[in-house]
Amino acid sequence: MRADVDAGGSAVFWAPGSHILWRYRENGGARFHIARPVTVVRDDSELLAVWMAPGTECVRPVLADGTPVHVEPLESRYTKPRSVQRDRWFGTGVLKLARPGEPWSVWLFWEPGWRFKNWYVNLEEPLTRWVGGVDSEDHFLDISVHSDRSWRWLDEDEFAQARRDGLMDGQQARKVREAGRSVVEVIRAWGPPFSEGWQHWRPDPSWSVPALPEDWDRTPAHMSS
Repeated sequence: MRADVDAGGSAVFWAPGSHILWRYRENGGARFHIARPVTVVRDDSELLAVWMAPGTECVRPVLADGTPVHVEPLESRYTKPRSVQRDRWFGTGVLKLARPGEPWSVWLFWEPGWRFKNWYVNLEEPLTRWVGGVDSEDHFLDISVHSDRSWRWLDEDEFAQARRDGLMDGQQARKVREAGRSVVEVIRAWGPPFSEGWQHWRPDPSWSVPALPEDWDRTPAHMSS
């Protein structure tokens, strides 16, 4: 099941159980280098919640010779030629939450046996909706949040390296930092989604694992925020 946009550009919401794609463009480019089929949990004017099931076939970036990106030294990680590779998400599933227009999404991770691990704030471009899913661009900097309400910045070294390599200018870097500080205010106040009990959510056992479409990298014809 997929949603479309009407003639006026307004979003039509996906029903729970719909399969969509959650994609990221490469930084500074137009190509998509991350694509993850997900199942819609909730979709309305206030929140998009999706579930990425264990074993989901995804697309991830790799270096042109097939080397995993995270293995490459930081100094050359963003300058060496890249390609993409089909792979599977072998970890426990991930619940992703995004509010319209916000420059971040919040991901929930569990250990095996549904023992809650942490929230992960992914700083990114606000999601853009299209007929088959949502698109964004990652902003490198992240935040880890735990049940005791403690938090810490993640990937500050990658954020700094991306800045040095010209993947974001000074103005954008400041905006990302501002977005991160806004999230920290939410964490300190223990506002939504951290206060909403999503760590107790469980997927519908009847849901199938969505397939990765052959045209996962197609350019959307109709888009809406």
